[in-house]
Amino acid sequence: MKPAIAPIGLDYLADALAAAGHTPRLLDLCFVEDFAADVERAARDTAPDLIGVTIRNTDDCYFSSQAFFLPEAKRVIELLRRASAAPIVLGGVGFSVAPTAALEYCGADFGIAGEGEVALLELVRALESGAGFADVSNLVYRDGHSIRQNPQRPVNLAALPPRRRTFVDNPRYFREGGQAGFETKRGCAMACVYCADPVSKGRSLRLLPPTQVVAELSALVEQGIDHFHACDSEFNLPPDHARAVCQAIIDAGLGERIRWYAYCSPAPFDEEMAALFQRAGGAGIDFGADSGADPVLRSLGRHFTRADLARTAQLCRRHRLPFMYDLLIGGPGETRASLRQTIDLMRALEPDCVGLSLGVRVYDGTPVAGQLRAEGSLAQNPNLYGAKLDNPGLLKPVFYIAPDLGEGLTAYVQELVAGDPRFFLPTDSSQNRNYNYNDNTALTRAIANGARGAYWDILRRLRPA
Repeated sequence: MKPAIAPIGLDYLADALAAAGHTPRLLDLCFVEDFAADVERAARDTAPDLIGVTIRNTDDCYFSSQAFFLPEAKRVIELLRRASAAPIVLGGVGFSVAPTAALEYCGADFGIAGEGEVALLELVRALESGAGFADVSNLVYRDGHSIRQNPQRPVNLAALPPRRRTFVDNPRYFREGGQAGFETKRGCAMACVYCADPVSKGRSLRLLPPTQVVAELSALVEQGIDHFHACDSEFNLPPDHARAVCQAIIDAGLGERIRWYAYCSPAPFDEEMAALFQRAGGAGIDFGADSGADPVLRSLGRHFTRADLARTAQLCRRHRLPFMYDLLIGGPGETRASLRQTIDLMRALEPDCVGLSLGVRVYDGTPVAGQLRAEGSLAQNPNLYGAKLDNPGLLKPVFYIAPDLGEGLTAYVQELVAGDPRFFLPTDSSQNRNYNYNDNTALTRAIANGARGAYWDILRRLRPA
């Protein structure tokens, strides 16, 4: 997918493996010309003892395209099987959303569901000793004709080896992708009914010490990278930790050297947070707003209100922070009236950009999936779209759209937006307004010409004055 985004999880895993005395090698398929030939050549030339395949996303989570990525991953695994007898272990956030279904579909031997720095080392030791796999944390594995999944154990991030960020070619990803990722925590304790982050990353928050965040950023700055995006589910939760990270960046003198973006919750977000974010080099915020109608926000499990959205808009403008609201259209409780109320609020608050996603991607293990299963057969549910049949674990993309919207939703959204250039639409042929960044010609061209930053902000800057 283009623009290219560096797989930071592989950087983290490589540091853990190297610190334990192992030798990791990387075949990065993002930049190869003939992936089949390169996969087979790499497997033969390196003679690996264990092969890891990362799956960041199972699909593009995009109702208009519903692109499913695992057939390509399965093809890679088949090529690896032909070239090597080494066992294959899957990992990554995408895999962790539906681990047993993904393992079965792809035909791998093992999987790590959740963070892998400790679990992967435990798996290596188990393979070396032949001691069995029952005690390997986070492991998904085959046991005869069944697949077992061991309990997940959260990692103490402070105890991990230093993050050098040298395994992946981060400078190339920066040149071709315009930003680099970093994280300040893992997990999400929020109760959003649709979100897969608590499923894949866990509900317990694991906080990275701010000094270690600064060390990671500094390591990337040394590689010539100066634009970043925090990969946290919501950077400002918990707020004390977010403020401490910002202060550590300021104290280290990085606030004047870097520009960075974050996903944030609209609440709690206050004057102090906005000021610290700006002083720490914060260049823009993407708020997960979802809706501008309080009843819909409650049905989605959100903990803020439309009044909070208004407050964030005031604070961002006061501190000259570009900001965006991300909307999720068509979730439980959504009606045409609530959708109109949301669009009207966006116009009134005047964010720099508004992203619109149509339909709720349904993931197994989320409250909305449980609710839909309780209502009866998913295959017969008229409010579900996509792969309703032969889809164990909801691995293939399937979307929910509230019954009051259904047919004609796209046309109604376009009517409400009425050509407002601040809105990124789900189906807009204009290259700088289609809210699927993959292969966006205007975006990739801008990055090639030197544009840097979050993609919504780059596209904002491309709009005619």
